Amino acid sequence: MRTPMRLTHALGLLLCLSGPLTMAHAADVAGSQDFPNLPRPTDAEIVDYRPASELERVFPMGAIRKISGQLRFDGQVSARGTATSVTYQLPPERSADEAFSAAREALQQQGAQLLFWCQARDCGESSLWANEVFGNSRLYGSDNGQAYLLLRLTPDSDTLVALYSITRGNRRAMLHVEQFQASAPLGELLPTSATLLRELKSSGDLTLPMLTGAPTDPWLTLLSRGLNLDSTLRVTISGPQGEAWREALVGKGVRAARLEAGSAPTPGLTLELIR
Repeated sequence: MRTPMRLTHALGLLLCLSGPLTMAHAADVAGSQDFPNLPRPTDAEIVDYRPASELERVFPMGAIRKISGQLRFDGQVSARGTATSVTYQLPPERSADEAFSAAREALQQQGAQLLFWCQARDCGESSLWANEVFGNSRLYGSDNGQAYLLLRLTPDSDTLVALYSITRGNRRAMLHVEQFQASAPLGELLPTSATLLRELKSSGDLTLPMLTGAPTDPWLTLLSRGLNLDSTLRVTISGPQGEAWREALVGKGVRAARLEAGSAPTPGLTLELIR
């Protein structure tokens, strides 16, 4: 029996469309899947996947080191909840920094709040991140080739996302993504001063929509410390209470010459770099 010409054409078209899609994910670990809110890095493959499991989780918010057999870091977020993780291996032409930045920007566009961000040796030892924090030896590489970011999915949600990128000794780049859903409210979580500064320098602006009122601690202290970590930076300050924040930051020790009043109509406090 001969297949009708129209049906043959349709089958051929279907194969053309489905073939590349199947091949693109053929090397993924069986049963793995991407996070729906985070695009897969271009041409990456999933080399490790850990489905949702309940556990007690500690996310560092500082450079990690080991002293007397114990992990040490300046701050942390610890909670019980459900964790799911995906580890991508990038193609040779893609860099760890590229994948890390794309993931960060995608999450921030959805309203994620940065809590802690470190890069290179500021994070501590890669071997400790790989083996002690994430329990995944694939993530071991050069200390200079790593970056770590902890975000809250929205400022009031109980979902955290951890990103860790690394360039391994074989020059292959990896991106690890872990999403954690806390089983109890996380309460207030504040970023570090160094993270606020890194975001400002990376993006050119720092937007804090939750700061609509008069200056108050602890945000005033966090911002003043962050700005004073790099005394060469000059910024404009905009927002409903922009002038009050500018004066308060001067009172906290930030030189007045570094702060200018901004006129941008913003829902909350916004700092913009003066290039």
